[in-house]
Amino acid sequence: MARQVRRAFKYRFYPTGEQAAELSRTFGCVRLVYNKALEERTRAWHCERRRISYAQSSALLTQWKKTEELAFLSEVSCVPLQQALRHLQTAFTNFFVKRAAYPRFKSRKRSRCSAEYTRSAFTWRDGHITLAKMTAPLDIRWSRPLPEGAEPSTVTVSRDSAGRWFVSILCQDTIPAAPATDAAVGIDTGITSLAVLSTGEKIVNPRHERRDRARLAKAQRNLARKVPGSANREKARRKVARVHARIADRRRDFLHKLSTRLVRENQTVVIEDLAVANLLNNRTLARAISDAAWAELRSMVEYKCAWYGRDLVVVDRWFPSTKLCGTCGTVREGLPLDVREWTCGCGSVHDRDVNAARNILAAGLAVTACGDGVGPQRGTSRMGRSSVKQETQRATAGTPCLQAGEVVKSTPGRGAGPAGSVA
Repeated sequence: MARQVRRAFKYRFYPTGEQAAELSRTFGCVRLVYNKALEERTRAWHCERRRISYAQSSALLTQWKKTEELAFLSEVSCVPLQQALRHLQTAFTNFFVKRAAYPRFKSRKRSRCSAEYTRSAFTWRDGHITLAKMTAPLDIRWSRPLPEGAEPSTVTVSRDSAGRWFVSILCQDTIPAAPATDAAVGIDTGITSLAVLSTGEKIVNPRHERRDRARLAKAQRNLARKVPGSANREKARRKVARVHARIADRRRDFLHKLSTRLVRENQTVVIEDLAVANLLNNRTLARAISDAAWAELRSMVEYKCAWYGRDLVVVDRWFPSTKLCGTCGTVREGLPLDVREWTCGCGSVHDRDVNAARNILAAGLAVTACGDGVGPQRGTSRMGRSSVKQETQRATAGTPCLQAGEVVKSTPGRGAGPAGSVA
């Protein structure tokens, strides 16, 4: 069954000198309005214990435009300025419900800038986009076509730290469901192998940052020798940014291909709920963990499962997948990182990562079969413990044991977990 989703298509474009100047002014005004609105809301709360809504912030913007000091705000399109206030309102909403930290000011030194245009601020005609305050359409490199008959609802223009210009076009898209299959896979992420599958396949970690580490170090040394504020320092900074952009682009491309393959080939995908932010506190492995980008891989798998009608199961992070014997259900006391293969008391010899992937799959299928939640549940049952943790304890007792090659058909209709509803 096809699904209707709102999907953003990102393209690179090359602005003229006039367009670049206009967009740079817009970026600066967006940053100024965001920071002034944040400052006013913070001041009103600390000094008057008063909250300022989006409507009140919009009224303040109108007053700012009438002052002599900020009259230049009227020279750019008003839509990106209003969108900046809406983004600030969203940031405060996320803060109040404890999904994010307190909003921060946008730095002038940060090279990445963006501006969002809604339907009233751009023209879409014959495959060309013309933004407000501009006379010529953007010179976009159409690396892939938009969906047939698509009508963009929002256009976001951005410039990254390497000086590249991008336009992101949001529109409705119809995504056909992937062909039905009975396959299921458990995924154990790692550093040596980026992903180890319950089938026994090991996907090698490309280590994109390590491969370009010498080039990055050379560019950073050249940057350190330049005089702050000079044109040569800006050139050196761009070179550093281009190396980082190359690393990020290659990593993102690899993760997209891997996640699409996993979702298309399997009806049920079981992953582990890793606390990546906490793992980054390990000073020895932080750089390698960041290069692996486990969180980005999980995000891609989540929204692609929702797109293609696949089942996503997230196993609790405290499930002892590595130390659990998939044959007899015995949990080993300890297992150092340098031990890649171990033998259980029952005589079974386990590859550390393959065994973990198979245990993750078994636990995920057990959770699906019992009809419980598919992610780490914060609620408690009558026993006073998380339902998934109880299922984990049942799994450690040796209940769900899935041997290599066995396939269990998942229950249709179970969508991705709480974080897997990305459209």
